[in-house]
Amino acid sequence: MNALPEEYMSLEDYFKLEETSDIKHEYYQGAVFAMTGASANHNLIVAEVIRNLGNQLDSKPCGPYPGDFRLKIEAENLYTYPDLSVICGDIRFADGRQDTFLNPTVLIEVLSDSTEAYDRGKKSEFYRTIPSLQEYLLIAQDHPHVERYQRQGRQWLLTEYSAIDDEVRLESIGCTLSLDAIYKRVRFENE
Repeated sequence: MNALPEEYMSLEDYFKLEETSDIKHEYYQGAVFAMTGASANHNLIVAEVIRNLGNQLDSKPCGPYPGDFRLKIEAENLYTYPDLSVICGDIRFADGRQDTFLNPTVLIEVLSDSTEAYDRGKKSEFYRTIPSLQEYLLIAQDHPHVERYQRQGRQWLLTEYSAIDDEVRLESIGCTLSLDAIYKRVRFENE
């Protein structure tokens, strides 16, 4: 992602930009970053995950939300768009806005070459400051691989899944995602 202006932008101006722009932007402490478009594999993975979670959450007080729903990370003054969020209970909105939430239970990012370092690094660090967050998934799009970070008190436990018949258990929402389902329609370059 690339910075737009190299000068400070007010939050009010950021919201105005978001309302008129064809692309989404992250806002981090006054700096604005354009978010790049997603590949076919990225979109297929997000669609399969949201469909699978949506079906499993149908009778539960949790719901999956796609990447157009903005998240505010209060501890960092970061406004961002996770690829997929699961929110349980009532949605807590930020800044009196109905398009920005505060309380995810699960966050999911699909990795790409342009965002992988950020998703694994600073963004992951920022996500872990969210009090309501219980689990965080990183999903590779170029080969079957899922990393699940699960809150264990003040620590985070990493579990990795790479076999196509592996199942990722999301304890916090009582759901299971099989890698077979996640990658159901994905075509890898070596195929």
